[in-house]
Amino acid sequence: MKFQQLLSRVGVPALGIALVAMAYRSYGWAGVAVVASGLVMWALLHFNRMVQVLKRAANRPIGHVDSAVMLNAKLRPGVTLLHVVAMTRALGELQSPKDTQPEVYRWTDGSLSHVTCEFGGGKLQKWNLVRPGASSDAA
Repeated sequence: MKFQQLLSRVGVPALGIALVAMAYRSYGWAGVAVVASGLVMWALLHFNRMVQVLKRAANRPIGHVDSAVMLNAKLRPGVTLLHVVAMTRALGELQSPKDTQPEVYRWTDGSLSHVTCEFGGGKLQKWNLVRPGASSDAA
């Protein structure tokens, strides 16, 4: 497991527990209430963002993107699947067998250009842009 994954799985909850403990030690139960309220607000903000992204994606066809070339230009290694869905405003078309790692999704635009993205552990590892006109020019 990578350090960043370990940090997000163990470090964030440990930080929350440490904040609650420090608040109790410094301010008693009133401090715990303030810190717990802040942590719940943080969780609700992230949940709200996820719901909004999925609500926008629900109104679009699966695997469709306005421009595959622009999506290719915006992609960076390590971004999450939720971030890519937010950029495309559509769910990707699953290309790999269900519930296997790595997950492979494809987004296609109107000119049949498509971007195939490979996600490992929910993070973008690599992607490939295919343009139908470019392959015939090379031949």
